[in-house]
Amino acid sequence: MRIFYGLAAVIGTAVPWLFFGSFFAANGLDIPAFLAGLFANGAAGGFSVDVLLSILVFWVWSWRDAQELRLRHWWLVLPAGFTVGLSLALPLYLWMREGRRD
Repeated sequence: MRIFYGLAAVIGTAVPWLFFGSFFAANGLDIPAFLAGLFANGAAGGFSVDVLLSILVFWVWSWRDAQELRLRHWWLVLPAGFTVGLSLALPLYLWMREGRRD
């Protein structure tokens, strides 16, 4: 499973950054425009809120789980979530968790 989670983390980084990269290439580092794009219409807004709420729940759960398992590097899911999203943070945490279980 650890190989699967590692591969999922790599793919979960690369694929979103293909989209993020094309946005920033076209618009420069325009963070307000990027944030506005998250809510450009009802579909984008609903999807964005869904993912943002999901990552918030994941952070709370993973923090508590990491305390129980005594995972030292839990905090890595925070920058992973902010710079990429749940597609990196979740498999990264599961990769770390699986390593602790072994």
